[in-house]
Amino acid sequence: MKKLFLPKQFYWSAFSILFVSAISWHGCNSFGNDPDNEEWIFLFEGSDIDKWTPKFSGFELGKNYMNRFVFKDSLLSVRYAIKDTFKGNFGHLYYKDKFSHYRLKATYRFVDQQMIDGPRWAFRNNGLMLHCQTPSSIGLEQDFPISLELQLLGGDGTKSRTNANLCTPGTNVIIGDSLFTPHCVNSTSNTYHNDQWVEVEALVLGDSLIQHILESEVVMEYSKPTIGGGGISGYKESAYLEGSALKEGYISIQAETHPIDFKSIQLLNLCGCMDKKAKNYKSYFLKADNSTCIY
Repeated sequence: MKKLFLPKQFYWSAFSILFVSAISWHGCNSFGNDPDNEEWIFLFEGSDIDKWTPKFSGFELGKNYMNRFVFKDSLLSVRYAIKDTFKGNFGHLYYKDKFSHYRLKATYRFVDQQMIDGPRWAFRNNGLMLHCQTPSSIGLEQDFPISLELQLLGGDGTKSRTNANLCTPGTNVIIGDSLFTPHCVNSTSNTYHNDQWVEVEALVLGDSLIQHILESEVVMEYSKPTIGGGGISGYKESAYLEGSALKEGYISIQAETHPIDFKSIQLLNLCGCMDKKAKNYKSYFLKADNSTCIY
């Protein structure tokens, strides 16, 4: 397995740890800005899902078909009625903002049984969809967004099954030095059986590097994502700009016929003010957006 790539700015000195200031993710407090303090954004932390929008194949954006995306008991969940039968209505839930350079962490577990007539490959299968196309550009009947899928996969208690694989709906990537055009490729991870909580992480640096990480180990790595390769249907031709680089996009989770719980989804934005004179300068930023600087 490859070791996790993290730029040296991520490693705090012992001195900075001792004197780290408590700062909200919205900005500086009265104690001032600590440029080394990581300000994680909680996309979901058990409070609400108002910042997320559902889209199911065959239904307009914003329609939570059969109430399959659920907020209950401080969890963000995907659920299916006992007699609900799969009819091809794959769903995705999109966070409101798009990002280009970031670290993403999610804590999840698979539960219960797959819905009736769900495809075999969708057993204990969900995904963190990275660099998704704009939700408003998704076709009414489109099954999957143009995106990069960090697959969330669970074992059946017996057979081996890698986790944090890569699937490429409507995209191609470079793996090693070669163009990868098949739809999916396995990672080098262990198998995660039963209903255990699992924390998975992605490091996304625009189109230069994307890593899938489990237990501090890089289990999948690729770069240079572009639109193309097929693997989706029902899309608008205006959105499928073949060969275009994917340097940013939205984040979504799936409803693919197996129930799942998310305890936490959080993000560390690596794009921001890189002017050391600014009040909101951060030493770990890797892409400059000095339009956000506060003086």
